[in-house]
Amino acid sequence: MKNNVLIVGASGGIATALIEQYCLNDAHVIAVSRAPASELTHHENVTYHQIAQQDDEHIGAFVKQLREQDIVLTTVVITTGFLHNEDTGVHPEKRLEDINEQALTAYFSTNSITPALWLKHLVNIVSKEGSTLVCLSARVGSISDNGLGGWYGYRASKAALNMFVKTASVEYKRRVKDVMLVCYHPGTVDTGLSKPFQKNVAAKKLFTPEFTAKQLIAHISKLDREQTCHFIDWNGEVVTW
Repeated sequence: MKNNVLIVGASGGIATALIEQYCLNDAHVIAVSRAPASELTHHENVTYHQIAQQDDEHIGAFVKQLREQDIVLTTVVITTGFLHNEDTGVHPEKRLEDINEQALTAYFSTNSITPALWLKHLVNIVSKEGSTLVCLSARVGSISDNGLGGWYGYRASKAALNMFVKTASVEYKRRVKDVMLVCYHPGTVDTGLSKPFQKNVAAKKLFTPEFTAKQLIAHISKLDREQTCHFIDWNGEVVTW
């Protein structure tokens, strides 16, 4: 079977590095983003699709289009994520008084709802002969590993994402059979998402997108496929839910 890889959020740093790595592995990459195509997405192994709005209607129409083309996906990586926005003044909250409706809406829309909608539609076109779906999550989305507090919206939206993935894995297993879903914590990666928060990160713990992509691909290839859902970090270590 041809290795068809779907990368959602293809304009981001981690996604761009993943596209490059999968192309090196001779996979056919289907790249999806709300942004215009980058230079990398013009690679002969890449089919690029710009979706102006990643809502239920547009995601559903796109997946239907792939299905009509008889495309079966072996790997999916959903890289969409939101942490801050300088233009709207949204930053991770330090105390309860910082919580506001606008920020919470932004966090849940990108970090929870959009991936959930992709999971809803992708169940119809992933391979039943060994497919893997990965969502970029975060360690701060772990409820049991929360000892510092703060970052209310980001933490809660990533925790919601983890629950969506965990719950979807039960139904995916019933409908797709040989499938594995993964929540993946990439660590602190040198991208726009982490820029304002890098000053307190040790140099050896600030990862390049290329390193991150290689780690992700390597680790998911080694996971126990009998376990339907995993939550792991950049080092392959289990993160508690």
